[in-house]
Amino acid sequence: MTSIEVDTTLPHSARAYGWMLGLKDNFSADREFLLNLLPNFPECLDISRQNRQFLYRVVSYLAAPPERGGPGISQFIDFGCGLPSGDNVHQVAKRFSADARVVYADIDPIVLAHGRALLAADESTTIIQADMRDPAVLKHPELVRLIDFTQPVAVLYLSVGHHLKDAPGGGLAGARDTLHAVIDHAAPGSYIAASQVVCDDPDRGLAFGSAIDAAGIPWQSRTPKEFADLLDGLTPLDPGLVNLKEWRPDPDQPPLPSIDPALKPFEGRAQDSNLYEYGGVLRL
Repeated sequence: MTSIEVDTTLPHSARAYGWMLGLKDNFSADREFLLNLLPNFPECLDISRQNRQFLYRVVSYLAAPPERGGPGISQFIDFGCGLPSGDNVHQVAKRFSADARVVYADIDPIVLAHGRALLAADESTTIIQADMRDPAVLKHPELVRLIDFTQPVAVLYLSVGHHLKDAPGGGLAGARDTLHAVIDHAAPGSYIAASQVVCDDPDRGLAFGSAIDAAGIPWQSRTPKEFADLLDGLTPLDPGLVNLKEWRPDPDQPPLPSIDPALKPFEGRAQDSNLYEYGGVLRL
């Protein structure tokens, strides 16, 4: 495998997110970034973990066959997948369908290196390096090999909406076009799951986004309505677009890894906050 040059002096969104999930692949720059951000925005810890738990519930529902209350989706595309953690999409989906096919897509070479190591022996699952804003991603040979667009597909954009800017840049699609690129051309019976961090207070949301932008991580702050507007024309499943902790909670789902002691002061701080992860599952 080709070696990857990693600048460990700059914070990295996937590694920082992974640290909040209990993963170990991070550097001091990632930890310092979060320890500077969290005193002003302590909700980030809880909502990162709530998003990962949402992924489990979403895939469990979508992959479940009709006799178990789900639509029986057997092919998934996970855009902006991030570093592998426990209960990844293919692992959850295969509990319901042994022939489930999953394509992970991320622009980050660090994510690719970890993903390829995890998936080395799995012909029904792959990870590709691609910018989700680039329509050419749908022509990627590995995606074409595994995904049959004449059949229903589930498209995941989990906790990536805030990384999609409103205005197009560099010839790539804007936020709404990106979120609709696959689902608007998918077979009937397809689904999209999407989420992003939102804030009910636009001023606080702007301050939050500015703090992340300043660290070199692109961010687009939105209110819940602004994010919902990006998904117009699609039909939300019950209970609609909500704070993710309210989307079909399952007290029996597997727990996440425990957090680093340095993050303990920020645990449980998202309760009744105006900053939270918002989204849901929608049907074509």
